[in-house]
Amino acid sequence: MKNNKNILILGASGFIGRTLYKELSPYFNVYGTYRTPLRIYNENQQYIHWNFHYDDLEDLLKQIQPKIIIHCLKGDFKALHENYQSLLFYLRKNEAKFIQFSTANVFDAFTNYPNYEYDKTFSTSIYGKFQIQIENALLRLPTYKYIIARVPMLYGLNSPRIQEIRNNYKNKEAIEVFPKVIINAASVNRLSLQIHFMINQHYGGVYHLGSKNLVHHEDLILELCEKLDLDNPLLRRVYNSNQDRYLALLTKNKLPQHLRYELDKVITDSTNSIKF
Repeated sequence: MKNNKNILILGASGFIGRTLYKELSPYFNVYGTYRTPLRIYNENQQYIHWNFHYDDLEDLLKQIQPKIIIHCLKGDFKALHENYQSLLFYLRKNEAKFIQFSTANVFDAFTNYPNYEYDKTFSTSIYGKFQIQIENALLRLPTYKYIIARVPMLYGLNSPRIQEIRNNYKNKEAIEVFPKVIINAASVNRLSLQIHFMINQHYGGVYHLGSKNLVHHEDLILELCEKLDLDNPLLRRVYNSNQDRYLALLTKNKLPQHLRYELDKVITDSTNSIKF
């Protein structure tokens, strides 16, 4: 039996949003927004055509009255910022929770070590600074009203990163790798299971959701290529430093063991049919 709690996924036609919709819709009353008109969405009454650059968010929230809002939108910072203001107002006035996806960019000014949930954020990039601004606004709310899910490099069977590797190989173009960057990574399918669990268990706060172990970026790409049967890929090695630098999110807020995983699971999930 479905829980009658309304969930709204903003950006449900994107890579993360589609996976979350598939995971959550059998158990909750899930609505999702899409921007580009496609028949697959037009015929699904749970999907709502909505463009965050132009369409009113307050009307959408009034229509759906979500108890949980999951933000998967990317795009123009100014338009996103305006929508965040409406979302924060809604959260203050209603019994609702907000799930915000963030990235390691909030720590991109720190390169000497991996980062944990309550390390001080500091970024030199425009994207990282914008994410920090949104995070800080959410941190002013009661903890039970938000989940900030920081996710490292995200992969999956049909992920943009895997598609880019395949396309570059097919077109005999170089695959960009960073030999001196140490990362961890995430599987979109396992991420969706983690978010489902956190919703069920009423989690709140800041969480780093990625693999338990680390790897050099080039080594990860080479292993993915091997599993994808892409022999002798052409690589373009980018060196931003002569020293190893970290862009990794490790956790102290541990989820149950069955929801934690190592990099080999990311590789398997990105190159084979998913089997749990």
